[in-house]
Amino acid sequence: MCGIVGVVGHPQAVEILVNGLKRLEYRGYDSAGIYLQDHQQLVKAVGPLKALEGKLTPEINGTLGIGHTRWATHGKATEENAHPHTSEAGDFILVHNGVIENYRELKEKYLSADHFYGETDSEIAVHLIAHFAKESTNTKEAFKKALAVIEGSYAFGLIDASDNDTLYAAKNKSPLLIGLGAGFNVIASDALAVLDYTTEFLEIHDGELAVLTAASVQLEDACGHGVKRESFVPEIDSNDLDKGTYPFYMLKEIDEQPMAIRRIVKEYLHEGQHITPALLAALKEADSINLVACGTSWHASRIGAHFFSEWVAKPASALLASEAGYRMPLFSAKPFFIFLSQSGETADSRQVLVRVKELGYPSLTITNVLGSTLARESDFALPILAGPEIAVASTKAYTAQIAVLACLAQALAPKEEQIDLAHELSLVANGMDSLISEKETIAAQADQYLATTRNAFYIGRYMDYEVSLEAALKLKEISYIQAEGFAAGELKHGTIALIEEGTPVLAIINDPVTASHTRGNIQEVKSRGANVYTIVREDLAQAQDNLQVPVVNPLLSPLVSIVPAQLIAYYATLQRGLDVDKPRNLAKSVTVE
Repeated sequence: MCGIVGVVGHPQAVEILVNGLKRLEYRGYDSAGIYLQDHQQLVKAVGPLKALEGKLTPEINGTLGIGHTRWATHGKATEENAHPHTSEAGDFILVHNGVIENYRELKEKYLSADHFYGETDSEIAVHLIAHFAKESTNTKEAFKKALAVIEGSYAFGLIDASDNDTLYAAKNKSPLLIGLGAGFNVIASDALAVLDYTTEFLEIHDGELAVLTAASVQLEDACGHGVKRESFVPEIDSNDLDKGTYPFYMLKEIDEQPMAIRRIVKEYLHEGQHITPALLAALKEADSINLVACGTSWHASRIGAHFFSEWVAKPASALLASEAGYRMPLFSAKPFFIFLSQSGETADSRQVLVRVKELGYPSLTITNVLGSTLARESDFALPILAGPEIAVASTKAYTAQIAVLACLAQALAPKEEQIDLAHELSLVANGMDSLISEKETIAAQADQYLATTRNAFYIGRYMDYEVSLEAALKLKEISYIQAEGFAAGELKHGTIALIEEGTPVLAIINDPVTASHTRGNIQEVKSRGANVYTIVREDLAQAQDNLQVPVVNPLLSPLVSIVPAQLIAYYATLQRGLDVDKPRNLAKSVTVE
């Protein structure tokens, strides 16, 4: 959530800032702003970036500037609360991602006489820098003094209004990268923001401060020691960000799932990349596996736990990071922790990882971004190979996470539990292709069942219950239909009280063992007036079923049955005239707890 772009030394600074912020829209925001040092121009707007662009005039340009998209935490979405923020005298300008936990204490101790324009913790940070500047010899020293007393998470971009040549940056727990250009340098929350201008990047680690000019980058740690670090080139290019002929990124990313599965088969299974002997040894030594994640990644973790329990015969559980971060459960003697995160920057998961490292337990991160914080700080890291995922609602990252977990579990499984996973995942990819080809049918069905409803339920048993959780999340997060996923057998233990005439109930049936039981639950809700839609495995289908899905290995069935659910959510949202890629109040990368 929130996005930062900064540039020093480039004559088209406005272009870099605005284009960079557009590339960061996927992170979620409700206001935006830019500051250009050359003429000390500060422009802010509430709402989409086009509102900000409408305020930009040709004379607003320069070579040094910072920009920001804000997702409201402290204070409403207003121009006063939008970034960049200035100190009281306007001598410092700052953008900030993250949460300053002790902002009230800082305000009382150092800034009691200051006047504030907005309600944000970020504005306190820039006032604090100005406060320390009064007793410092230079801006860097003042910045360091402020960083020393700030508690919480932050990625800062800072400009001194009296200096036309320098951009300052610092980070702790929130993502920030330096981009190295020819005669200029940039900062960004994500490499995607500035790939049109540079492909060479430098990581900033937690606690470090950076001083950028057009010709140089200086990094130092919290003690003031210089840091030397090799630059890197991310394994993406700007073409990955184009929607092409697709109206929305989400539809493009749904369609890319078969390709992602085939890429995983190629690299993990045919070429034997990524899963090292050291990782397998650490997993074998563990007496339990704890998968830690949030949201969609947590749903993938729940499915992964089945892989380890059933194929490896090792106790496995999925932990909600937002809960475990504050109330760690009791663990076995030798636990192993697997963290799942699309971005690798999920703050709740990182909080758990910090505690896991303190306890001395081994850890693995499975992510789409190998250079991310979680990947760097874990003992091991595996890529999901999904390619950039821009839509807020995750699709291909979810299925890729599940596929990588299957590869890992099979690599660990005893010989008698091993399957031809390459073949099975190939069947999955083919099955995905066939379901994606049913778009028109699914669009019509979404209109028939969900066009006017305010709520809906997904039900299923065993792996279908796990899919129901993710299917309901997809529907509610972008269409705003109040959707819930339930274990079908739990309906009569309370939830059936909510069923009334016309209530949509979407049932998933892939498990032959419990298929007849779920059919019974369907009859229970039908008798109370529910409008039932069924997604059923081909060999279990009956004449009245709405959509059939291909037969695949039962444990891998979520990979195919989720595809129609993703498309149902997409078309239900489209039919309501809503923004599929950028749902309200949500952010792609959740970098605050």
